[in-house]
Amino acid sequence: MTVEPDAAQPERLLRLAEVRHRVGLGKTMIYAMIGEGRFPKPCKITAAAARWSEREVDAWIAGVVRDSRAK
Repeated sequence: MTVEPDAAQPERLLRLAEVRHRVGLGKTMIYAMIGEGRFPKPCKITAAAARWSEREVDAWIAGVVRDSRAK
């Protein structure tokens, strides 16, 4: 079953703590994977704050699950 994002839903931005909780990875691993192009980049909303698109994180999770099942 594929979950499609609801276009009527507003975009939600996630803090690092929520991203870490959802993907089960630590801060260092997340940023390393961003540097390698293997994880969604955050949006800089101020000079000191970054947030991740909930849709992009959910799509990344779905891709990981799909890839693990294809093996």
